[in-house]
Amino acid sequence: MSKTKSGKRSQSFLKGAMVLGSSMIIVKLMGMIYKILLSNQFGGVGTGLFNSAYALYNPLFMLSTAGFPIAISRMVSESVTKNRYRDVKQIHRVSVPIFVIAGCLCFLAMVLGSFIYIKLINADNAIFAMLCLSPTIFFGCLMSIYRGYFEGMRNMVPTAISEIIEAACKLFLGLAASLLVTKYGMGQYAKTGYVFGVKCANEIEAQSAIIPIAIGAAITGISVGSLLGFVFLFIRYKKGGDGITAEELKSSPKPRRAGTTLRIMVKTAIPIGLGSIIMSLADMIDSTLVQIRINNIMQTDPKALLDVYGSLIPDNVYYANETHTFLYGCYGIALTLMMLVTAVTQVFGTTALPSVTAAWTSGNKIQLKKSMETVMRVTTLVTIPSGIGMSVLAEPLLSMIYHGSGVADEVEIGSKVLTVMGISVIFIATSTPLCSMLQAIGRMDVPLKLFSVGMIMKIIVYYVLVGIPQINIQGANIGSIVCYGFVTVVALFVICRETKIIPDFISIFVKPLIAGLICGAAAYFSEIFFDMFFKQRIATILAVVTAIVVYLIALLLLKAIKREDVLQMPKGNKIVKILEKRKLIE
Repeated sequence: MSKTKSGKRSQSFLKGAMVLGSSMIIVKLMGMIYKILLSNQFGGVGTGLFNSAYALYNPLFMLSTAGFPIAISRMVSESVTKNRYRDVKQIHRVSVPIFVIAGCLCFLAMVLGSFIYIKLINADNAIFAMLCLSPTIFFGCLMSIYRGYFEGMRNMVPTAISEIIEAACKLFLGLAASLLVTKYGMGQYAKTGYVFGVKCANEIEAQSAIIPIAIGAAITGISVGSLLGFVFLFIRYKKGGDGITAEELKSSPKPRRAGTTLRIMVKTAIPIGLGSIIMSLADMIDSTLVQIRINNIMQTDPKALLDVYGSLIPDNVYYANETHTFLYGCYGIALTLMMLVTAVTQVFGTTALPSVTAAWTSGNKIQLKKSMETVMRVTTLVTIPSGIGMSVLAEPLLSMIYHGSGVADEVEIGSKVLTVMGISVIFIATSTPLCSMLQAIGRMDVPLKLFSVGMIMKIIVYYVLVGIPQINIQGANIGSIVCYGFVTVVALFVICRETKIIPDFISIFVKPLIAGLICGAAAYFSEIFFDMFFKQRIATILAVVTAIVVYLIALLLLKAIKREDVLQMPKGNKIVKILEKRKLIE
């Protein structure tokens, strides 16, 4: 733990990142298990319905929060740096009605919008998933009141615990609910030949009729988790407080007027929120375009698309006119792995915001440069090897985690998607912390402008390429590379221009890239080698372990890890001494 000017104890960037990162790994692993089990049970169509619900949910949730959690985090961090603790308290009071009202309005918007959206994507069965997910918007808004506040105080623990509560409910309650619905539905079919009032000619039709209801039941666990996550944060704030003492409040300057605080909050939040809203809208447009364009192919030239996939598209899916939902589900299967990487770097962005804000506010150029370089370096040390590894091990990785015999076709299609997606994840995951740093130095407008241009670029690429039968869903990956590649490069340029700081690009990009390429080669060839002696799952695990070891060795030999990075880790002093003794760190 480090101390602010007031002596308050707070978490450094890496320690905060490790707290959120550790919880995020737990959360994402639970999420992966949840999605894997759902996909194994309900296949590409079920995955497509699940992802369609989130395609509508994400922009509405972003609209409901509208950048306010980040604005609150930034304002709280800035106020703590200046010892304005009464302002910190007032920021919290002002934020409560904003989130309550926004949560109610966007909850209603999702309920009503669901009936329109299902017609747009030609997926009436998605309505159950969308309606079951809608309460999550309201409870998510309530959680945002406290998450942004605690993060601004550089206390990442409450956020981490609330996320784990959400994930646990999603995994255990959601899966239990979906299994109960499936068991009940199949029991109905066995007795009456009907499933939820629908006459089914055979077991395949019965299973197809159950999928939409079961996916809705699974999503109910997410809504319950968001409720319990909010309850935890509320009790934590009421019982545990925020660490501000009565003495600090007494010595703090008189707070700004509530109206002034609100204006600053809105002024800070709007450009941040619009950027997030635009990208969430872009994701919804992506989901919509992918399904619309593939559905168009199936209406005009189905043979061209069937020539690409052959028998990988099941007959019951084809004749039920669900090919577009099925292929979107295959894309979603690959997306599950990618989101693990982007979630980790989102943590870096969240924890970087207060650290970079404090350095920028205090005018400490040396600390600002160190903070910026640490964020960028840690980000690329994760994103580059992860992206390359996904590309070279796409098929064995998906085969290992999606092992159900009923999803073999989805895995084969998804592995081709993941091969290209691995490259896009490098840019997607790297852009998030860079945009967080722009927000930290007061340029909240830049991410908005970059995402707006990037969204337009992506939509154009999507519309053109997804409509080509030979490319179809791969066009989504190419669009992401174009969009986020642009955002990453320009965001980095603006950061350097605004701060007048030129980071060490060799240690940030070149060395991790070299080590990442070595890691990818180790993964590829070791998988081939181990596959000759072991079953595929064991061979894949051994290949991943080998690649990680080779990558760490490459980083040390290239001296890609800096002394200050290690010092901020637990037992950092001891690790530094060991590495310095072997001349493996600068």
